[in-house]
Amino acid sequence: MLIDRWEQTGAKLAGLAGEFPEDRYETAPVAGVRTFGDVLRHVAFWNHYVADMARGRQANSDANELPKQKYATKDQVLAALHASTAEAANAFRERPGGFDPECAALAENFIEHVSEHYGQLVVYARWAGMVPPASRG
Repeated sequence: MLIDRWEQTGAKLAGLAGEFPEDRYETAPVAGVRTFGDVLRHVAFWNHYVADMARGRQANSDANELPKQKYATKDQVLAALHASTAEAANAFRERPGGFDPECAALAENFIEHVSEHYGQLVVYARWAGMVPPASRG
């Protein structure tokens, strides 16, 4: 159930990111907040972190987002987002014995993280004059 929720949340964010205008990816509604692209690079970074943690690897949180110079275009950001979401889902599936309470908490915390950023980017989308895919009737 948690893996399905992980994938649904990731797909919802990717759907919004896919429709958001590329020429607005590096804009922010106000100074001092991340751009649309920065938020997606941040989420993708933490998805990789989750995958490492789920696999029992040492995970480094220092960077806090994927490097903009390597993930500069919409296509690069979307590919990273899709790949990192799938990587974490696969890491959860690979766990011997499934989810223990610690891994379940990891999944739950980061589903919430992605959902919070989805809500943030819905505001960006509305600001750009776009109705998010999940909000269409």
